[in-house]
Amino acid sequence: MPTRAHNPIVLEPEYLEGFRQIYEEKIVFNQTLGLKLVRVTPEGVEARIDMRPELVGHFAYNRIHGGVISAVLDAIGSAAVMAALAAKHMDETPSKRLERFAKLGTIDLRVDYLRPGIGDHFRITAQALRVGSRVGSSRMEFCGPDGTLMSTGAAAYIVS
Repeated sequence: MPTRAHNPIVLEPEYLEGFRQIYEEKIVFNQTLGLKLVRVTPEGVEARIDMRPELVGHFAYNRIHGGVISAVLDAIGSAAVMAALAAKHMDETPSKRLERFAKLGTIDLRVDYLRPGIGDHFRITAQALRVGSRVGSSRMEFCGPDGTLMSTGAAAYIVS
């Protein structure tokens, strides 16, 4: 029997477009943050945000606000869990799998701020560590334009 490494699960364009609409448009706060998905696979999710004056947390240094970092790590962590959950339920239609977003909620979120968030844009990545029938967990990273790790996160989400 082939393993996932040899036969990776590919999410359909219809599912990915619905996923993008949810994360970039329907979750209005993500729109406010300027969150843009770059890559969505069952193995991980990547997003980007551009620095804007509305996101400044420290005016003297033009640093991004810690709350923005926390919010985008939470968003991308949940996205990784939802992408992994979708891969577990490929027997369902894309629209049925997208309905699972309605049950998603953050249970716990931990953020470690390692360096000041200074840059013109930021890359955020996440991987689902485990997705069970009720709870999923993920690990996230917030990086600067040059790839410097600025913050990390870990979270748990209710998925049912």
